[in-house]
Amino acid sequence: MKKTLLSLAAITAVTGSLSAASITLYQDTETGAIYTKPGAGRVEMGDFVSAKELHTERQRDLSKINKKLGVKVKSGVPTLKFSGTHYLGYTYTDDKTSTNADKSKFETRRNYFQVKAYWNKTDYMRTTLDTFQDVDGSWVVRLKYAYIYLNLEEYIPYTGVEFGQVHRPWIDWEEHHGWFYRSIAKTFIEEGEGAHLTDSADQGINFKTKMDYFSSEIGVFNGAGYHHGHEGNRMSYEWRLTANVLGTGKKHVHPTENEYFDLSFTGQINNQKNYNWYGLHAVYNQPSFLIAGMYVNYEDYVTEKSHNGWTINGEFRPTHKWALFARYDNFEYNSNDLTRNEIIAGAAYTYNKNVKFIANIFNIDDTNAAEGGNDVDQTKYMFTTEVHW
Repeated sequence: MKKTLLSLAAITAVTGSLSAASITLYQDTETGAIYTKPGAGRVEMGDFVSAKELHTERQRDLSKINKKLGVKVKSGVPTLKFSGTHYLGYTYTDDKTSTNADKSKFETRRNYFQVKAYWNKTDYMRTTLDTFQDVDGSWVVRLKYAYIYLNLEEYIPYTGVEFGQVHRPWIDWEEHHGWFYRSIAKTFIEEGEGAHLTDSADQGINFKTKMDYFSSEIGVFNGAGYHHGHEGNRMSYEWRLTANVLGTGKKHVHPTENEYFDLSFTGQINNQKNYNWYGLHAVYNQPSFLIAGMYVNYEDYVTEKSHNGWTINGEFRPTHKWALFARYDNFEYNSNDLTRNEIIAGAAYTYNKNVKFIANIFNIDDTNAAEGGNDVDQTKYMFTTEVHW
């Protein structure tokens, strides 16, 4: 499409140049005066066209092209950016318990559609819609993000703010620095059979600071998450403080191109859900490999019990397009030392900048029958296609 439009624009320019009325100009070699007629001592300068007339012709021709294309977009801002993300897959589940049957199914795990409306180079409004399959099998459209972003550097150095339904401080950052496989498993903090302590978005305000050797996100949120209701006046206070040891705090890093080493302290004081947690995370990346790990401590206000867990993941990239990855999660969630364990291992192939293919094994072991719950002991064999546009 871009090539077609460029070709049409080029044709328009040439046509305008040829069809616009032109005049021949002459210059006196002694005085430098310009004339429209030849004469003694005058040298021909060439043919010239009226810039105004040429512009008018080009606008007329572009109008004809747009009419033929049949597309017209109107907006109250000068720039609109559209994008989409899709997780398409197949999963075979080998269930090792006596209560659940094996499963085999194709999946459309997530479809995100996003619009950003910019009124200048830095400030914008973002809306992101998310489709997912409900428990009854029907497909539902849910609002994931809806916030205004303002650059506050005139008032707070190196800082901007999201206000509305915004990113919470941790998960989005980890998905861009330490765990790149959201299409097959959420991060350890969010994953249902991992720590399962928070989700990625909530209504609130999030201040984001970016400097070369330090970056942070600090905010106040409803606390229940974007797909749960809020009750009373209790809020959640959340943060991420990161030492960007190699000076990449301002950059949007690319794992196959950049080297970075980050140490982070993150957590929540979540009065809405009656608990707090904090985590210590480290990640080192260079184009050929990545290694990352996290320790988490969790305290429940109701039971006054403290639990902890940890995760480690790595990625080896033998070529620019291929990657091998693995992850292990362990989280203690009960005073009787009951734990959730997850093991993920797989390979990924980058088809192009828009498409990635992933094949992996995902083993889950969560024995919670002692609490009256359901045992989870299964191995998933997964194939996934990620599409970004």
